Amino acid sequence: MTLIPRIRRQDFGVLTPPPLGGWTPALTVTVVIPAHDRQRTLDLTLAALSAQTYPAELMDVVVVDDGSPEPLRLPEAVPDGTKLISSPPGGWGRAWALQAGLDAASGEVVMVLDADMVPHRTHVEAQLRWHHLAPYLVVLGWIDFTSAERLPEPEEVRAALRAGEEEALFPLSPERHDWAEKIIHDHDGLRAAPSSLATRIHVGATASYPAGLLRSIGGLDTSLVLAEDTELGYRLTQAGAVFVPDPQARAWHVGLPTAMRDFAALKRYNDPYVADRVPYRRYLRADPGRQWLVPYVDAYVPAGTYEDVRASVDGLLGASLPDVRVTVEGPWTSLGGGRRSPLRDPDLDLRLIEAQFAHDPRVRLAPPPAWSAAADAGPAPEAVQGSPPVVPPFRLLVPPGWVPSHDAVERLVQRLEESDGGALCLALDETEDGVVVARLERTAALSRAALVAGPGERLDDVLDEVFGLEWLDGRAWGFARRPAVYPPRRRPVPEHVVQLAQRDKEIVLLRKRAAALRTELAEQRRLAGKATRDAARWRQKAEEWRRKAVALSRSRERTVLRRAVRRVRGLTSPADT
Repeated sequence: MTLIPRIRRQDFGVLTPPPLGGWTPALTVTVVIPAHDRQRTLDLTLAALSAQTYPAELMDVVVVDDGSPEPLRLPEAVPDGTKLISSPPGGWGRAWALQAGLDAASGEVVMVLDADMVPHRTHVEAQLRWHHLAPYLVVLGWIDFTSAERLPEPEEVRAALRAGEEEALFPLSPERHDWAEKIIHDHDGLRAAPSSLATRIHVGATASYPAGLLRSIGGLDTSLVLAEDTELGYRLTQAGAVFVPDPQARAWHVGLPTAMRDFAALKRYNDPYVADRVPYRRYLRADPGRQWLVPYVDAYVPAGTYEDVRASVDGLLGASLPDVRVTVEGPWTSLGGGRRSPLRDPDLDLRLIEAQFAHDPRVRLAPPPAWSAAADAGPAPEAVQGSPPVVPPFRLLVPPGWVPSHDAVERLVQRLEESDGGALCLALDETEDGVVVARLERTAALSRAALVAGPGERLDDVLDEVFGLEWLDGRAWGFARRPAVYPPRRRPVPEHVVQLAQRDKEIVLLRKRAAALRTELAEQRRLAGKATRDAARWRQKAEEWRRKAVALSRSRERTVLRRAVRRVRGLTSPADT
């Protein structure tokens, strides 16, 4: 049995693709081309596909006409095994056409190519060589844009490819997918990109997928007429896919896409649809209190006593992270409606839990799945009418009776995102039955582990290998046992209210201290003014005293001088002295 290569997170550098032209392909591929009124460029796309280096016997092409005003036709220059089908009734748009092509595809790999793409001669080969290495890769082509006014004829395109001169087919436009190429460049060719970022570069104009993987996630979301690539990339990530951009899988894009011609209008249209379906786009979910089609965290609480379950669910619904959905697992279908003793009913706790949460849209009552969070990949996602299955990026398992603090879930998700880890195991308590554990798991990591695990392997060991598993102290991260009486007779004051009251007290004390300091400062200023005035007065008196002293000194000196003169002249008597 061939072992499936184990790629850690996005680091596909452990795989070594063979050189172009130096290997022997074995996988079949179906190229699906959705097209609406694109006959002129479609002819060029098909001509380029007819000159590929990938073996013709391993490749077929399905062109899907998405309701063109003038029905499309197949030109003369087409690959062998090319067929043209029409989109089935009931829908329209690129996603609808792609799904029709996927349903008709027979290849082990499905390559999607838009009808305005002209691939280089090694385009299919460059992408398919990766699919021979691992069955969970999504390979993305490298796009060069051209705004050529004159288009070559299909035979010119085929001749240029066969001669290896496709570089000269079109003038190169300066426009590029700069944002995607920057992400790729800044993260070592995407090998170091975190899961929630790698999914962003999925552009479906040229991309290839394992057919089984694409079908396992429900295919395209045919309810979307735009943003289907973004949504599909998100679900592929949750399925455990690794995205591989290959600069050697080059193709021309004839004309500029809508995203480059009218980005603001496109973003305005896409934002509500993307916000509802892609929880990674946190900036689109800034509205407080909103609920979304795909929650950010799916929390699971096994049925227990009414008080235990209610405390845990209340804590989860009151978390600072708004888009959390809670599932209470229990044998709800076993609750009959027959006569019973209401207070001695053996299913009394289940009935009380059902009565408490049956009409809360944020809470689901579901049967326990046939899985163990520590040993399997989790419950199968549920489907929404008209859309593929809803798959949140994170799952949280909380034992009944344990209550997270207001920001515990948000901080744990942030920890898992910062490390791009696979799971956080929170040790809550140790009993005779073992350690009580809460777990936060990354859906993409669990899916990857399930894809590559061998028979008999413990899934947590594989999970740790491909994404990482970390143990934490649950109490230190904000989990605590519920109060002895629940719900409390007097509802406890929320933590943020307590902190706000404490801050208000501190503000009052600081204001009193500031007032006292202002009073003291005024007194000091008054004393300083008095001292200044006293100093001026004393300086004035000192000057007066100095003047008097000088005057007295001079008067004394004149008196002494007169006496001396008198003695000399003998004009004074001895008594005068």
